[in-house]
Amino acid sequence: MRLFLCALILIASSALANDEEPHPGAAAFIDRVVAEYGLDPDHVHAVLAEARYQQSIIDAITRPAESKPWYEYRQIFVTDTRIDSGVEFWRANRSLLEQVSSEFGVPVEVIVAIIGVETNYGLNTGSYRVIDALATLGFYYPRRGEFFAGELGEFLRLADEEALPVTEVRGSYAGAMGVGQFIPSSYRAYAVDEDGTGDRDLWRSLPDAVASVANYLSVHGWQADRPIVLPASAPDGVPEADFGVKPAHALGELDDMGLRFDAGDLPDDTAGTLVSLDLEQGQRHWIGLNNFYVITRYNRSPLYAMAVTQLAEAIRERRG
Repeated sequence: MRLFLCALILIASSALANDEEPHPGAAAFIDRVVAEYGLDPDHVHAVLAEARYQQSIIDAITRPAESKPWYEYRQIFVTDTRIDSGVEFWRANRSLLEQVSSEFGVPVEVIVAIIGVETNYGLNTGSYRVIDALATLGFYYPRRGEFFAGELGEFLRLADEEALPVTEVRGSYAGAMGVGQFIPSSYRAYAVDEDGTGDRDLWRSLPDAVASVANYLSVHGWQADRPIVLPASAPDGVPEADFGVKPAHALGELDDMGLRFDAGDLPDDTAGTLVSLDLEQGQRHWIGLNNFYVITRYNRSPLYAMAVTQLAEAIRERRG
């Protein structure tokens, strides 16, 4: 009798464990992705049960590099080593890069610089399991939990569509993946099958990875043969609150405000914005144009966009 009761308790405990949420809010999440995406609820539950909370992910997202002042941030990415590595990456993959550049209308040096900033030319694509990253941020980071829970749902869809080993895929602490570091929604929307194999592999297929970066910029409005920024000087008293990262003032209007820059042959009605970044003493100023804004669609920080811009310029100049 005692053995029988023990068996019943074990069975009941097992059933309770299967019904329990693997993470706070997981039940509602499962209901949503099943209803919206037609995913199998048992599969989703099993995947979430495998996901592990990682405090280091919370620590990383609360102190991103983009929180640094420009003069410190720049020292991370615009270095002689990264410039030389970018030149070598360009030389080693010249045919592919030039083909992709021609196809999508994005300069080679910009594609190379983004890959250089994101993963040091593919050398560091991330060590966190993506399910751990997205579950940790989706269920335990209220500030942006809704966004990352959405990315977790997109990742489950992506894994199904691309036959990815869902519990093994690794990426950044924010769930970004591959050579170009695409979050799941961007992977699904903008990754391309450049090598024609029938899938979009952003880890092992350099053609897919490179073309996906170029496609992302192209879809977000990259303008071929247009500059990214114009060096500028700004008088005291220019109200920074009037300027966002998106160009919203005509160059002629910016000139009337007292900003000084060489616009070359750009029309006066070309849209621009003032970008001011901190040096150790004072600030430097640029006029950010459409292509600068497009880079911020990849990462919303103007520090990131400026690092990509300056790394691209340095790679192009050093390559000769």
